[in-house]
Amino acid sequence: MNNMELIRSRHSVRGFLDKPLSNDSVSALKAEIEACNKESGLHIQLITNEPEAFQAGKASYGQFKCCKNYLALVGAKGQDEKIGYYGERIVLTAQSLGINSCWVALTYKKGKTDVKLGSGEKLYMVIALGYGETQGAAHKQKNISDVSDYKDGDPDWYRNGIEAALLAPTAMNQQKFRFERNGDKVTAKAAWGFYTKTDLGIVKYHFELGANLDNSIWN
Repeated sequence: MNNMELIRSRHSVRGFLDKPLSNDSVSALKAEIEACNKESGLHIQLITNEPEAFQAGKASYGQFKCCKNYLALVGAKGQDEKIGYYGERIVLTAQSLGINSCWVALTYKKGKTDVKLGSGEKLYMVIALGYGETQGAAHKQKNISDVSDYKDGDPDWYRNGIEAALLAPTAMNQQKFRFERNGDKVTAKAAWGFYTKTDLGIVKYHFELGANLDNSIWN
């Protein structure tokens, strides 16, 4: 798949098959996590075959079913945007491996997670991983004009970036972000709301993929 096909194919999934992640997929995920941690200074961890955080021994917990694998998004305080950016980068790597996912801020047992925290670090949230019972469904999204200053005649890369951002997962599907272009530079802002700083990192990563540009695009 190209980047946009990958983005369009990924939807939140909460029900998983009772099937372990393949060894090859675990190796690929760990390699991507290592690369992201080295680049970002975060301490993201992959937890596999661990039933306690989502109480996978029960029929369901908080709308989740049989979730035994997850990413623990760990970093120093004030790293919300990085958590979103690099978390979504790993999510799309998982999607390319046929692994479904769901960002989770509240519906898990934080005290039960098998996570290692260094000095000054915190667990921001987790991302459920596994082979989904379904592939999920697309969410309702805002229009380009709702989240940007895009107008007719603007470059294709700008429109493509915004369209990719609108396909990004955000907390409660709130999509509280806005893009503004000044020549070949773009400013991305988050409005007030729950987890909007993390959401901003997610949508910025999507924008880069859609626009086929790197992070030098940002003002």
